[in-house]
Amino acid sequence: MSSPLDLTEADPRPPFTVTLDGREIEALPGQTVAAALWAAGVTSWRTTRGAGRPRGVFCGIGVCFDCLVTVNDRPGQRACLVPLQPGDAIRTQEGTGHDD
Repeated sequence: MSSPLDLTEADPRPPFTVTLDGREIEALPGQTVAAALWAAGVTSWRTTRGAGRPRGVFCGIGVCFDCLVTVNDRPGQRACLVPLQPGDAIRTQEGTGHDD
């Protein structure tokens, strides 16, 4: 099976490392938090308030707010919209990420 990078003949800059709850994850320049997490096999990184149901990407365009995550101590970031930078620290989030 071909990689999407092979199909598009893409030649991105070298990957870099970010962390998810302390676990190292490789990311490519230009990837969003959601894209890097999906590529690493992570499909859920938030739980809902009250019921604690798992959430990840739903709409993928920043409309639904299901993909909220904490990035560099800033809660409530939409993972589908936030581009990653080397060394970013991502944390899973419960509810809104604020003390509810």
